[in-house]
Amino acid sequence: MSKSSIIEGIVAPLPIANLDTDQIMPKQFLRGIDKAGLDRGVLYDLRFDGQGHPREDFVLNQPEFAQAPIILGGANFGCGSSREHAVWGLQQFGVRAVIASSFGEIFYSNAMNNGLMLVTVSEEDLRRLFAEAASSPSPMHVRVDVEHLEVSSATGTARFALSDRHRRMFMDGLDMLGASLLHLSSIKAFASRWQAENPWLKDLASTARIRIDRLPDAP
Repeated sequence: MSKSSIIEGIVAPLPIANLDTDQIMPKQFLRGIDKAGLDRGVLYDLRFDGQGHPREDFVLNQPEFAQAPIILGGANFGCGSSREHAVWGLQQFGVRAVIASSFGEIFYSNAMNNGLMLVTVSEEDLRRLFAEAASSPSPMHVRVDVEHLEVSSATGTARFALSDRHRRMFMDGLDMLGASLLHLSSIKAFASRWQAENPWLKDLASTARIRIDRLPDAP
């Protein structure tokens, strides 16, 4: 993950409330054992018809929105199952931020831990942004300032809330593992102290495995 505090670019409006992770990443794209190729599955049933032909009226199939780094979504975006693939797929598709008035809780955690910025604005600001997108003769341009927690467009600026941890992770380019490793010295100190206080539990699993391997085979 790269360090960043600004996300800006054109916005793809997707005014669908309760857009769940099954729609964002359908189940047939979860068969692989790695993250490769998940961009093909993003919003597949909205992007393609039953014969696999692109739906020309869908926003992300329109040339002017094809490379949009920001999605303007409806309330409760990302509800449903906990599949992290929905986040990975959106990132592979080129999406860097989603703006909505609310998000599914698990999706929110998955996104923020992977560096996909979720911007929670008020219902009033969301309606204003959708109205601007609908009336604009060209794709709307938005600037998300993570450091100052502001979303700016031609019609105004909206504030959004973000925890200090998630804000710092994004600005420093850290995923959850990287953020945890910042506390490595404290983690090691705790482990050493815990092992000193509970020596009989040190390497318990490996000790048990050795003892089991030494047992005679059953007749």
